[in-house]
Amino acid sequence: MALMPISIVLLLSNFLSSTASGQMLQLSIPWVPSLEIEISLVMDGLSMLFALLISGIGALIAIYAGGYLADHPQLNRFNLYLLSFMLAMLGVVLTDNLITLFIFWELTSITSYFLIGFDHEKEEARKAALQALLVTGLGGLAMLAGLLILGEIGGTLEISELVANGVLIRRSPLYVPALLLILAGAFTKSAQFPFHFWLPNAMAAPTPASAYLHAATMVKAGVYLLARMNPILGGTTWWFALLSLFGGTTMLVGALVGIRQTVFKRILAFSTVSGLGTLVMLIGLGTDQAVQAAMLFLVAHALYKGALFLVAGIVDHQTGKKDILQVGGLAGALPMTAMAAGLAALSMGGIPPLFGFIAKEALYESALHMGYFAIPAVVAVVTTGILYLGMGLLVGVGPFLGARPSELGRVREAHWSMWMPPLVLAGTSLLFGVRSGLIEHTLLSPAMKSIVGYRFPTHLGLWHGFSFALVLSLFSMAMGVYVYLRIEDIRRAFRPFDEIVHEFTGANYDRCMTNLMAFARWQTDLLQSGYLKNYLLIIFASTISLTTYTLVSRAGSFSLPFDLPPVLHEVILVAVILAATVSAVFQKSRLGAIATLGIVGYGVALIFATFGAPDLAMTQLLIETLTVILFVLVLYSLPGFTRLSSKGHRFRDAVISIMFGALMTTLVIAALDVQFSPSISAEMARKSYPEAHGRNVVNVILVDFRGIDTMGEITVLSLAALGVFALMKLRPEKEEEV
Repeated sequence: MALMPISIVLLLSNFLSSTASGQMLQLSIPWVPSLEIEISLVMDGLSMLFALLISGIGALIAIYAGGYLADHPQLNRFNLYLLSFMLAMLGVVLTDNLITLFIFWELTSITSYFLIGFDHEKEEARKAALQALLVTGLGGLAMLAGLLILGEIGGTLEISELVANGVLIRRSPLYVPALLLILAGAFTKSAQFPFHFWLPNAMAAPTPASAYLHAATMVKAGVYLLARMNPILGGTTWWFALLSLFGGTTMLVGALVGIRQTVFKRILAFSTVSGLGTLVMLIGLGTDQAVQAAMLFLVAHALYKGALFLVAGIVDHQTGKKDILQVGGLAGALPMTAMAAGLAALSMGGIPPLFGFIAKEALYESALHMGYFAIPAVVAVVTTGILYLGMGLLVGVGPFLGARPSELGRVREAHWSMWMPPLVLAGTSLLFGVRSGLIEHTLLSPAMKSIVGYRFPTHLGLWHGFSFALVLSLFSMAMGVYVYLRIEDIRRAFRPFDEIVHEFTGANYDRCMTNLMAFARWQTDLLQSGYLKNYLLIIFASTISLTTYTLVSRAGSFSLPFDLPPVLHEVILVAVILAATVSAVFQKSRLGAIATLGIVGYGVALIFATFGAPDLAMTQLLIETLTVILFVLVLYSLPGFTRLSSKGHRFRDAVISIMFGALMTTLVIAALDVQFSPSISAEMARKSYPEAHGRNVVNVILVDFRGIDTMGEITVLSLAALGVFALMKLRPEKEEEV
């Protein structure tokens, strides 16, 4: 299964030199030209960086899943979901069209729903999958509206063309609505506070899915969108304020809540929330240093967090324990896993010579250059850095040191397919830390150019001389070790904060879902009452209100389609029909009501005959006679007539009936007054005898010109008759009482 993502990595490497030199490679295939929707692909520095992360880490995850789920009967299904998600993510980062971007965006939500709910026998997995789908799906719908507004402002749906219209877009009065809607999609996908709660709950997914979706790929889709939109929407006060506020808050909330957790994957999940907030905040700052720090942190986070998730899966797989308090002393039994865990934990804490140290230095440096906001920014990022190291030590070091609990029994190292992927990720973090030049000019600098629009000088390395950022880094290292050693006190101190955050986010989601289900039940009881009269009442009332509004607001005036005054016999016919209709309403027996309705039907037949349609009149007479006979036969077996409705209900029904009849009459008159195209009646009459050899135009239309339609109608009636016969005659025998 890893051959496919490996092939994608090899394919992408062919274009690495082109994107490194600043080129933008494009491919466009028309899809829906009338709506300006194209399958447009673009490859630049930013796309290349994300695509390599998606496919490269995806290959390692596929290998890991083969060992982790080796005995699972649905391994092939998991691989299908995983590769489908991978392709959807590649579509997100490679597409250049706003509509196709949204389609791939929603495909990532759907495939992640399948992955999170993979163990669908568990209620926890089903609930977490639905929660993730609802939160990210609603955000995606808001984003779609924002993308359409953006396309309307910029005059195109191509992202590469919108970049050239960035100034025009930012000056538009629709800029703020478009920005808010697009940010709703990005914030929900990238788990920004207060939408972050779905990400820790999504840890119900199997560990390979958690490592891939929630460390390296899916949750970074929102970060990618913000980075891609920076040349178009960035540089304004709104952009800076919203991204800095939400990103900074998410960064702190994730770290403060995560340090209290004891379950492996929940610690990593909340630290991922914090990392996503850091990326959003840096993109919001928009300075050269902040963008550089964002790209460095993006790569570092994907490497060490992916490795730690896989390590957590190995510990769970080999020991059956998910809580860090239940394990210890595993270094001797899991030596390769311990090595990967230690390297990844040190990178997460920003310890040299790991790549995480370079990313942390850049983060601190960007915070120091925030002007008026430097002090709160430095406090926030240093506090987060301290807690990062504490969480990294809790997950990657603590379980492998000390004495092994006796209840663990014998523990053996996992299959190579499980320990190799995290070791490769952690080793890559070490390699990039020692030799940062390997990716500085080939991946990082081109990605930064795609975000800010120009290339600026960078110099990555472990040593940049003595600086205040280095002092802050040393301070955070020391305090991170202190937090790890005093973890119980830290957990007790942060407990009230954890409860407040849960009450504000996760608990509110539960309340919203409870109220939504209660509203759904109330609405179902109201609309699906089981009574035909209620269904008809709702249908008629809705039709009256909506159609009348449309007629009044749009139709305008119309005239009667005839000018001749009615003659005496026509007036008599109409009067008889109306009198029979009113009489049917006030009848106190079913037989009397059927008889008066029969008079209405025969009156309509006479109208047909009067206006020169004897065939229709004969058809109407036959149908009306048959209908009356059938009604009489059916009503013969029913109980006596009883009034079940009150006078108020009957008055309401009378009003709605009269209004509906008046509306239908008005629509018929209006339709007769409207002619969108020349009438075809003369053409039908002209062709009736020469081509179909029939002088009755109506019959020719039914039998020849529209013979297939007539045959279909006869077929439907025949099937309905068979159904009625089956219901009446083929009754099951009564079961004998036991």
